[in-house]
Amino acid sequence: MSDSPSDPSSKPSQADLDRYAALFNQSINLRHFGAHLAFPEGRKTVITLPELRPEHRGGLGSAAAVNGGILAAMFDLAIGCCGALADPSRRCATVQLSMSFERAVTGENMRVEAEVDTKTVSLLFVSARALDGQGRVCARAQGVVKLSTLPWPSGESPAVT
Repeated sequence: MSDSPSDPSSKPSQADLDRYAALFNQSINLRHFGAHLAFPEGRKTVITLPELRPEHRGGLGSAAAVNGGILAAMFDLAIGCCGALADPSRRCATVQLSMSFERAVTGENMRVEAEVDTKTVSLLFVSARALDGQGRVCARAQGVVKLSTLPWPSGESPAVT
């Protein structure tokens, strides 16, 4: 990053965020889950499930709706990865997550978008929304992300150990 990570006004470059996403997308967890991480325009986190599979479904006792546990995992991932928007070299974790469901997520794909509302030295307050393949908002979440003072073991991202 060109700016100092300790400077609360500094932002990582789009190249830093793209590298973080590329490394994270190689992780066994994201590959197994079928999810993809991106940081469009360096201002938000987007997690996509380009193919909703049978193991993603089962919400409302239906084979069509995405299960709430999957939505919680998608929200946790999107909100937690907002830490990279502050400093991709530092560890971070979702420490609070609150969700509300508006309609069932159905269709063939979905995405979750998350943006930082407020940033302090060690916390991010984040809002997120889950959208179905038609772009309809189906669920919303708010979360708090703790920024650690510890770097990732590899110095690059959680995907590299």
